[in-house]
Amino acid sequence: MVQNPVYELIWQVVGAIPPGSVATYGQVASLAGVCGSARLVGRCLSQLPADTRLPWFRVINASGKISFPVGSDGYIRQVERLQKEGVVVLNGRIKLATFRWHAGIDC
Repeated sequence: MVQNPVYELIWQVVGAIPPGSVATYGQVASLAGVCGSARLVGRCLSQLPADTRLPWFRVINASGKISFPVGSDGYIRQVERLQKEGVVVLNGRIKLATFRWHAGIDC
């Protein structure tokens, strides 16, 4: 499999999201220099190994929701990890006004 060279930039941005904060896929794309490529960020994160130390769980969609299907293993893992860091997840949604990382803005 050929790895996309932008993935390294995406990993750097995701690695910089501080504990207790979240960023949207679009925000990560913008900060990685690939404005408008939120789906690329999702694809990149979906290919991470299961034992990754990268805080993938801090990335959510633009509506403030977790993108995994409700009740799935990924959904449950993401909710648990976010809550462990103090992020409030209510009905699968995170209040972006409260928990959004302020390193950049969406495209």
